[in-house]
Amino acid sequence: MIIAHDLGTTGDKASLHHDDGRLLASVTVPYPAHFADGGVAEQNPQDWWDATVAATRDLLARTETPAAEVTGLVVSGQMMGAVLLDADGEPARPAIIWADTRAGAQQRELERALGAEHAYRVLGHRLNPTYSIEKIMWVRDSEPDTWARVRRVCVAKDFIVLRLTGRLATDRSDASGMNAYDQATGDWSDEVLAAARLERSLFPEILESTAIAGTLTSSAAEALGLHTGVRVVMGGGDGPMAAVGSGIVAPEDGAYVCLGTSSWISFAADAPLHDPQMRTFTFDNVVPNSFVPTATMQAGGASVQWIAEALSPDPAHPETGRLTAEAGAGIDTEDLYFLPYLLGERSPIWDPDARGAFVGLGRHHTRAHLMRAVLEGTAFNLLTSIHAFREAGAVIDRIDAVGGGAQSDAYLAVLADVWGVPVRRRTIVEEANSLGAAVTGAVGLGLAEFSAARALSEVTAEFAPDAARHAIYAERHSRFTEAYAALAPWFAGRSR
Repeated sequence: MIIAHDLGTTGDKASLHHDDGRLLASVTVPYPAHFADGGVAEQNPQDWWDATVAATRDLLARTETPAAEVTGLVVSGQMMGAVLLDADGEPARPAIIWADTRAGAQQRELERALGAEHAYRVLGHRLNPTYSIEKIMWVRDSEPDTWARVRRVCVAKDFIVLRLTGRLATDRSDASGMNAYDQATGDWSDEVLAAARLERSLFPEILESTAIAGTLTSSAAEALGLHTGVRVVMGGGDGPMAAVGSGIVAPEDGAYVCLGTSSWISFAADAPLHDPQMRTFTFDNVVPNSFVPTATMQAGGASVQWIAEALSPDPAHPETGRLTAEAGAGIDTEDLYFLPYLLGERSPIWDPDARGAFVGLGRHHTRAHLMRAVLEGTAFNLLTSIHAFREAGAVIDRIDAVGGGAQSDAYLAVLADVWGVPVRRRTIVEEANSLGAAVTGAVGLGLAEFSAARALSEVTAEFAPDAARHAIYAERHSRFTEAYAALAPWFAGRSR
């Protein structure tokens, strides 16, 4: 059997799989994140490790699986963060996660040295405070005492692989999300590192996602309740892993949306996709010689979670399902719009200063209107990215949905009407990332091919767009983009 771990923003979603990738059991162990004004978003890497240990032991216990039957372990994780390690391989400070936007000055330094468009062509991504290299530069520039102890850098899943095997490495998918990787050469960019004034020795070696990083150390095996013969497959970033878990392993498989804390639309491609307006970006895929053009918004599911907490009697136990169902029962927002920029924004506007806002709020609006406006706001934001993909030549005629939000009929119906294409739910939604990791692990262990992913998650429901509602939403999408354009100067002035 194979155990897969997916280190998300809110917890470790771990799953036990047969060696052909079939899901047998799953468990989620939560951990906290620290968010604060000024763009702060951090986590304690030790919490990731503690959750990995607890989830592994829980899976073994609840399924009564003998440790000897587990032959492989693979990790997927949140991307674009920065874990800074000291000489002993221990974190020198809390990890700065993907949502952190403090490194604006470092972004501007890189843009002056490289040029924004040139950097986009090299990296496949815009220069932006949400990426790893800007965060690393920020620590160097802002925390000199901490920086003096830093010897290596990595991202979330790499830290866990280090704890498991004693080997520090990364894979191409996560490397491509650090703003320091040349997609043409498949290696760290000397040009970008020179502009950042960072040594190449800080960065880990780059392996294929399917490579065997090593076997469990004795201390890791003891902590997990496994044996030292377990092979650890390198794994990859949660975005490309979700694609595999959605059965998207080749261009002909179409597009998918992941409705998690951050939300994104993506698909498999044979080459990077470069948008002239730089609204979208491209990761290297966990599937070799493949890429995943992507558009990620910072606060997709996070916006839904926030409004549910705000509207529920007990914010610790938000009534998300009931509120979403109420918002889907024929509700018209009556010109109420929500800008879903609670954590700044990546795709499509790339504005770390942007903030959430209800626009057009009236005395007659109820909580159902508020909830509906949040659902529509996330859909409108992602629609702009769909337009960008199409303008760059991509064909998107259906979208498969995974992630926690994919469990809601009301939400998927809103997405279908706003986007004007069928939206389909798959059997594996919350465990899509870990399913993708399990398939990647099985490929790495020589037990399967990536094509096996297509049969491991089936379509269970399809939500067809209503043509009349889509026509109305097309007009409202323009109003939504106008609302951001009108407020953007105010957002920028707020940060000064």
